[in-house]
Amino acid sequence: MLDIKRPREEASKFRVLVVDDEPSLRGVLGELLGEAGYYVETAESGEQALERIRNSTFHVVLTDIRMGGMNGIELIRLIRNMSVQTEVIVMTSHASFATAVEALRLGAYDYLLKPFEDLEAVLALVKRTIDKIRLVIENRNLIENLKQKNEELEQLNRSIHELAVRDGLTGLYNYRYLQEALRAEVGRSERHGSPLCLLMIDVDHFKQYNDHNGHLDGDEVLKTISHILAERARKSDIAARYGGEEFCVVLPETRSDFAVKVAEDVRQLVETYPFLNRDKQPLGKVTISIGIAAFPADGDSPRALIDRADQSLYRAKTDGRNRVRLSSDASESSGGTPVAA
Repeated sequence: MLDIKRPREEASKFRVLVVDDEPSLRGVLGELLGEAGYYVETAESGEQALERIRNSTFHVVLTDIRMGGMNGIELIRLIRNMSVQTEVIVMTSHASFATAVEALRLGAYDYLLKPFEDLEAVLALVKRTIDKIRLVIENRNLIENLKQKNEELEQLNRSIHELAVRDGLTGLYNYRYLQEALRAEVGRSERHGSPLCLLMIDVDHFKQYNDHNGHLDGDEVLKTISHILAERARKSDIAARYGGEEFCVVLPETRSDFAVKVAEDVRQLVETYPFLNRDKQPLGKVTISIGIAAFPADGDSPRALIDRADQSLYRAKTDGRNRVRLSSDASESSGGTPVAA
């Protein structure tokens, strides 16, 4: 038979199950705990209690040790297998005190001796048990909140770091980050004897595009080219906005022949992209020129590589634009066709 005492106060958040084969004792304890504000259910056997526990959550189980069928010891074992969060208080007579000790060994929180001399003592023990459970819940919630706050803080720190190293318009790395990354990659190439290339990229006739279309459309050109660079780059590559309409791409573990291929791919992607009013540009399309420098052939320091890549870019510009120029080679590409220098 199921007895339910409706919750009245804050204590109603906590659910208590009273298990005893004596109807009078179940009634007394159910009424006592219900009046204290707890949500109370009762069960007349261990089997019935187990069914209640399977179908619902109880914070405290108050159970007799000796009952017909399943006894309290067996019930404790099964509860422990089902829910480590449920605290068990056992009720026993003086004659079966040793059994109460066994119950404590199995994980019972405390015990009560029958017959009860003072019902207030029963209520006080249940309250202490609930206070312990409340503390565990509060600590668990605190840990979860701290974990969430730490995750939010880590995310915020990552966002702040991204803002510090990313260009606001294009989303590529900024000049400051480029300098640090290039310095690190040159150092790594020196230590391991690995190749490294640097691309210096400039948008051809960009001032004229801005003058004819406005700076907002010019910004869209820069963002689109940045997207092309980011899409073409490998995970290990570092694409950055050098300044204005100039970009740089650091290519670790890359020989000059592969760097030329990467540069040519990017050049063709930009050349064929349907930019707004591209036909009004001097070359009849929006194009880029690219200069390449290789480590260590063209320089053994970040500054030297930037200077040589910039010189290669200047040569690509003076030779007609829309082409790739390699510092250590006398060949170039224009519209995909290599020609003599």
